[in-house]
Amino acid sequence: MSLAPVHDLERLRIDRDAAPRRPWLLWTVIALLVACGVVVYPRARTYIAERQAPEVDIARATQVVAAGGGTADLPVLVATGYVVARHSSEVGVKVGGRLAQLKFEEGTRVRKNEVMAEIEHADIDAQLEASRRAVAEADAQLVQAIASRDEDARSFDRQRALMKDGITTDAALTAAQAAAAVSAARVKSAEAAIASARARVRVTEEALENTNVRAPFDGVVIKKRAEVGETVSPYGVQGQSSREGGAIATIADLGELEVQTEVSENSVAKLTPAMPAEVKLQAYQEQIFKGRLRQIFPSADRAKAIVEVRVTILNADGHVKPEMTASVTFQEKRAVETGAKAADSAPQTEQGGQSVVWVVTGGTAARRAVKLGRERLDQVEVASGVIPGEALVLNPPPALTDRGPVRVKGK
Repeated sequence: MSLAPVHDLERLRIDRDAAPRRPWLLWTVIALLVACGVVVYPRARTYIAERQAPEVDIARATQVVAAGGGTADLPVLVATGYVVARHSSEVGVKVGGRLAQLKFEEGTRVRKNEVMAEIEHADIDAQLEASRRAVAEADAQLVQAIASRDEDARSFDRQRALMKDGITTDAALTAAQAAAAVSAARVKSAEAAIASARARVRVTEEALENTNVRAPFDGVVIKKRAEVGETVSPYGVQGQSSREGGAIATIADLGELEVQTEVSENSVAKLTPAMPAEVKLQAYQEQIFKGRLRQIFPSADRAKAIVEVRVTILNADGHVKPEMTASVTFQEKRAVETGAKAADSAPQTEQGGQSVVWVVTGGTAARRAVKLGRERLDQVEVASGVIPGEALVLNPPPALTDRGPVRVKGK
């Protein structure tokens, strides 16, 4: 056995100030890391799976309910246009002249044949007075002519009686006969003169009447086009365009309003006579008015490939005014008892010849077979297989799997 040198033994020391070794600490750390892995790893895996899940748009299925009229109508077509009065008129003048009086303002209600305006007519008044005096003069001349005719007729009768008795001469009889004929002719001339004078009175009275502008029907003045003092004519009011003619006002029957709209040629076939419709005014979006298709015009606009359509507003109130912008939703009648439901847009696909929708519950999408009805605008009628309120996937992506995770856009 060999012994270490003394100087080496002297180097050996026990460090009493050093911290004691703790081997259990290492095992504790390892145990904590394992525990964290058990908790974090599944959650991380779930998070990663969720982030990789397909993103989808959804829409809620809604129940089609009956309207107040007892039907559940399906939208077919939407068009925009303007409110117009079915009966409206540009009220114009028959003769030219200066406007002496206007008896209306915008909003004034007028009755049929009511005088709305007058044109200055002092010259016509003078002509009428002269015509009436001419009639009076012709009457006097006729009275004189008749008296003269009667006197000459009696003289002729006396001469004939005397001729029978041989008291008068042929010359006297001929003279009496000629005088009677002349007097009769004067009567006819006077009768013609008085008829002519009376005709001139009627013409002048008609000219005077033409200075009055009368309402063609009961209505409301919706536009005033002239002012007192302006010179007007049947061909136009000073300052107006020639197309307006001699219009001094526009009146309309506000009791029967309708929407004038246009439909493309490709969509006209969707419309049927007396088709129900909903009308919304741009000014009152929350209020819905009932409408009915009244007329599809018999000709189309070749340049625009459109057809004009008129829709009667059945329950118009004071909010509805001519020239307002309106939208019309044409609808297809359908009985309430069908119990059909509707979902927005196009949520269905086909698998094996069967219509299928994807219903989102929580964070997963499940495939479900349904029975579909007709498509109307941005809606699809679902006859069975969907409950109102369920969330349906719009335009399902190919990556969807039955009961697989999905991410809803916007969430």
